Amino acid sequence: MLIIVLLVGTFCTVLNQTLLSTALPKLMSTFNVSTATVQWLTTGFLMVNGIMIPLSAYLATTINTKWLYVSAMVIFLIGTIVAFLAPSFGVLLAARLIQAVGVGITMPLLQTIMLSLFPAESRGAALGLVGIVVGFAPAIGPTLSGWIVDNMSWRDLFGLLIPIVLIVVILALIFMKPVIETHKQKLDWVSLVFSTVGFGALLYGFSDAGNDGWDSAGVIASLVVGVIVVILFVWRQLVIDKPFLELRVFKTRDFTIAAILSSIVTIAMLGVSTVLPLYLQIVHGMSALKSGLILLPAALVMAFMSPITGRTFDAVGGKRLAVTGLVILTLSTLPFLWLTVDTPTSYIVILQVVRTFGISMVLMPVTTSGMNALPDHLIADGTAANNTARQIASSIGSAIMMTLLTNVTTNHQPAKHLLHAAPFQYKHDYLNATLSGYHASFMFSLVFAVIGVALAFFLKDKSRSDDVDLEQMQKDGE
Repeated sequence: MLIIVLLVGTFCTVLNQTLLSTALPKLMSTFNVSTATVQWLTTGFLMVNGIMIPLSAYLATTINTKWLYVSAMVIFLIGTIVAFLAPSFGVLLAARLIQAVGVGITMPLLQTIMLSLFPAESRGAALGLVGIVVGFAPAIGPTLSGWIVDNMSWRDLFGLLIPIVLIVVILALIFMKPVIETHKQKLDWVSLVFSTVGFGALLYGFSDAGNDGWDSAGVIASLVVGVIVVILFVWRQLVIDKPFLELRVFKTRDFTIAAILSSIVTIAMLGVSTVLPLYLQIVHGMSALKSGLILLPAALVMAFMSPITGRTFDAVGGKRLAVTGLVILTLSTLPFLWLTVDTPTSYIVILQVVRTFGISMVLMPVTTSGMNALPDHLIADGTAANNTARQIASSIGSAIMMTLLTNVTTNHQPAKHLLHAAPFQYKHDYLNATLSGYHASFMFSLVFAVIGVALAFFLKDKSRSDDVDLEQMQKDGE
């Protein structure tokens, strides 16, 4: 029952990563905001996740597991209620950020608990269940969003979650137990500030480039400040005795490769899941529901494959799964570069199913591979570091994809005078400009998939701890 409560509750929270995907056009018209602005409902949400996840390792080792999980779910519930009642875009954005605080705790806490409960030889199957949450929940988000937006109000995206989350909170009070050993530890507030300011400034710069352009003084200043503060953050983690985020786990080669690969496939999954519904609705003129239904088969593949790839990892290790999965992801992303206004929807469905099949072979198996490379006492730190890398990468990756979409579309738009002089030509050129924007976004995803294929060959066939690295890491920690 403890695991069921964890899985159901965390599914509800992680679902919100993509729950607004097919609802963005509706929200743009409702609140009269631009594409780059409305994207903050997703990128801002992911960014707060990225800020909270490093803190999760500290919280997991200092606060009773039961009360930490209950508190996180209550925070998420409050954010969901505020979003349901939001009278303006600003309030809705604030509610999304409150939700993200809860998600930033529950997602890594789920992985840490599962890794603590199961021995290394069966962690693949255990994290296969986690994969249903981490992979299937974001994948089903656009479909669920489309159905709700077309048949109900956008507010019901949040309203329908409220009773479920309330039940989870009640069940957690009954069935949750302290699982992770806790001890007193002082929080390094300076690191928390560096993390928040540094990563926040980076994301703001990447996202605002969609509105103001890459040569904007504000964008450049934000990116420069972000880079400088992140460097300060990394330096501080390496010199203090009790770091806010234990970056020494990256001294383990297998863990580092696994963290990079999981970040790459998360960008591929969340970025395309955000851009594709916009393409289907704007270029093909589909409803939110129909664009979401086109993504449904891929989501079902993720749910079906996650437990299977988990058990397969326990048998054969991560390397062969990762290489095969990333090759499939690369080959199935390539055709997206030639999508047109006449591309059959059945073709898109097949491509997305194949892409998701490849992602399912990589996401949780490489995460398990990385965690098995660490000693047990660093599991919470490794989970936080891996999830931080993945969330920050997916936040920035999604922001860049939306920025590319906006900027390339704007740069290729036809001259305004054609609107009256040659309206049919204007419409044709405008559609081509829009398609160019989508092609640029998909190219970005393809490049990262290719990089992932190359990196996957450096994984070990069977994930084993690198004793030299771990011994040195423990000495460094002491």
